[in-house]
Amino acid sequence: MHVGMVGLGRIGSLHAQTLKGSPLVTRLTVVDVDEQRAASMAQTLDAELAPSIDALVGEGVDALVIAAATPVHAELLHIAADARVPAFCEKPIALDLESTDAVIEHVQKSGSFVQIGFQRRFDAGYRAAKDAVLTGSLGDVQMVRLASHDPAPPPEAYVAASRGIWLDLAIHDFDIAPWVLARPVVEVFADGVAHADMFERHGDVDAACATLKFEGGILGVLTAMRNDPRGYDVRMELFGMRDSVAVGWDERTPLRSLEPGVDAPGQKGYENFIDRFTPAYRAEIAGFLAAVESGAESPCGVFDARRALAIALAADRSLREHRPVRLEEIG
Repeated sequence: MHVGMVGLGRIGSLHAQTLKGSPLVTRLTVVDVDEQRAASMAQTLDAELAPSIDALVGEGVDALVIAAATPVHAELLHIAADARVPAFCEKPIALDLESTDAVIEHVQKSGSFVQIGFQRRFDAGYRAAKDAVLTGSLGDVQMVRLASHDPAPPPEAYVAASRGIWLDLAIHDFDIAPWVLARPVVEVFADGVAHADMFERHGDVDAACATLKFEGGILGVLTAMRNDPRGYDVRMELFGMRDSVAVGWDERTPLRSLEPGVDAPGQKGYENFIDRFTPAYRAEIAGFLAAVESGAESPCGVFDARRALAIALAADRSLREHRPVRLEEIG
């Protein structure tokens, strides 16, 4: 395949390297708003360089990988749908339902393939958790605990444009929990606190928690933080009537026990999302290429992205209005 790559920041660079190493990719063309960065990446990977997204699509690429900034995701997905080019796009489609629904409608009308980048679906631990739920080895699951803790806050300019902790940091939890449990979220009750002034200035918080009610009576508890001195901490714990299991618990988990005789973790905690999830990021791109080649269904489609966004919007409304919010209120 001839694959076009749009956006070459941290995650885009990783995706470009994965594409270049794939036996399914015979030609790679890259483009970025930073022309110098694009030229450097093209030289490093021995890839071709396009002057613009229109020129890239005009070359007749077989697939498009979008890792540009969030505000242009919807626009780029519309371009891909117009050209009927299969597209992989980092989350989210957009930060509001109106723009998201416009992309969904366009994708449906064009019949084009879209995969959204919720990489946890390709992580070995989360996939094992889903298998444990579906096979019944856990028994009836009654409770799930989720954590997404960043090691340090992002720059203030990022905070200002992020639309808040729920739509930015916790959106992955809002995708992965219903996927693992195979049950939708029906209600959210959220709260949070801004410890740093910059979060308060932008109507955001840096420490938050939410309770989730899933269809069928399963309860969930989520914590989200922008400051974790021990590292990047992303975990899921499932409590069933036969077994209890954890995802994200290993020698690099940034948490230490105070129990006598229990050693501290032997290695330094994960530094960031790429450090923690590189195998999953590589697997999702491989999954995208395989699905495009075989004509399979998208492993994470546009409706999946909409559902996660709706939960995040419900959490945001709950935090601001100090009440439980049903998903049906969001639409």
